[in-house]
Amino acid sequence: MNTQASPAPIVQMEEIEKHFGNVIALAGVSFDITPGECHCLLGDNGAGKSTFIKTMSGVHKPTKGRIMFEGSEMSFASPRDSMEAGIATVYQDLAMIPLMSVTRNFFMGREPTKGSGLFKRFDTDAANDITMAEMKKMGINLRAPDQAVGTLSGGERQTVAIARAVYFGAKVLILDEPTSALGVRQTSNVLATIDRVRKDGIGVVFITHNVRHAMAVGDRFTVLNRGKTLGTAKRGDITADELQDLMAGGQEMAKLEGSLGGTV
Repeated sequence: MNTQASPAPIVQMEEIEKHFGNVIALAGVSFDITPGECHCLLGDNGAGKSTFIKTMSGVHKPTKGRIMFEGSEMSFASPRDSMEAGIATVYQDLAMIPLMSVTRNFFMGREPTKGSGLFKRFDTDAANDITMAEMKKMGINLRAPDQAVGTLSGGERQTVAIARAVYFGAKVLILDEPTSALGVRQTSNVLATIDRVRKDGIGVVFITHNVRHAMAVGDRFTVLNRGKTLGTAKRGDITADELQDLMAGGQEMAKLEGSLGGTV
């Protein structure tokens, strides 16, 4: 019998509510992420996923509830606070400059330097070496570190953003719909990157509305609907069809299938 205890959560969101005036965007959402786990948060448009991301990453303060980080209650005043604690968020827009090199995008604002005082300057060689090495760890062999990031595929740009977050000390990586605009091959590359990161002990919060992508890498699955948690299930305890049904609203989907005379 396996008596090994489960690792303690890095982040716990406990009964989080977020109000914008009379609008309740989150209504008592609980969620946690442990080291080396990919916890998928699923929901359709308007489910509350974006508000959840911004609350967890310090953009919004919760109206009610509390956020625990490594066992202590935290109140992040800004995204910088959460980032310094070890929570990194990769948004859909990736915050990259297409005409700038991969290396410059990788280090944006945190460039290694050499020299001192008036003679301090960007250490191009060190930055290029680090960029090439970190990308190789993620399974991407760059043609050259000074190539424009805009020449990379969508999946490769996602990997640059993920590698950057990992290199700068992320303990939890929040990925906002990283596969939503990608083709099959690029999606496979991103999912493989998520798997690599997870195996390095980083907790991954994978925000998606795509059940197939979630099932490919997820260890746990939580479904949001209109700001509420509908349920959480572990891998092996729920099928893709059941997860899709939960996300879509079982009775509504069954009614639609009946009216269309087939399977949705």
